[in-house]
Amino acid sequence: MGRAGVLQEIRRMRFEALLDRHERGELSQVEAAEMLGMSERTFRRWRDRLKDEGPEGLCDRSEPDR
Repeated sequence: MGRAGVLQEIRRMRFEALLDRHERGELSQVEAAEMLGMSERTFRRWRDRLKDEGPEGLCDRSEPDR
């Protein structure tokens, strides 16, 4: 796994941890999104992708498959 893959995995793990805190009522969507450096809308999109597609839904879609 290259550097990009490692960073993507870290981003996914941070998202899942903050989503868990949001679902337990510890953080609002706005707070969780700010901690991740993303908009509230992007946070909701990632949440929905994770629910619909599992962890694979959070993979970076801007890079072609290798």
